[in-house]
Amino acid sequence: MPQPVDTSMVELTEELLQLTEVMASNVHDIWARGRMAEGWTWGPERDDVRKEHPCLVPYSELPDSEKAYDRNTAVETVKLILSLGYRIEKKA
Repeated sequence: MPQPVDTSMVELTEELLQLTEVMASNVHDIWARGRMAEGWTWGPERDDVRKEHPCLVPYSELPDSEKAYDRNTAVETVKLILSLGYRIEKKA
């Protein structure tokens, strides 16, 4: 039974929300690079036999429903880091 750390009390600043968007885009790029390395290409529908996937496009071209998956991963990762007592600071 999954038991993730409760991060519901952690609120992110606007700066950290901007960071999570960069992270979400990077998560997508890493996923896409991995798929492409395995021989996958863009296709209008996911086809595991032909190795085609409609999300093999730049992050900016994904529908919001697909971006939400990557955004949630990024947001929850940052919230976890903060809830464990770490700080995230941008170098000046």
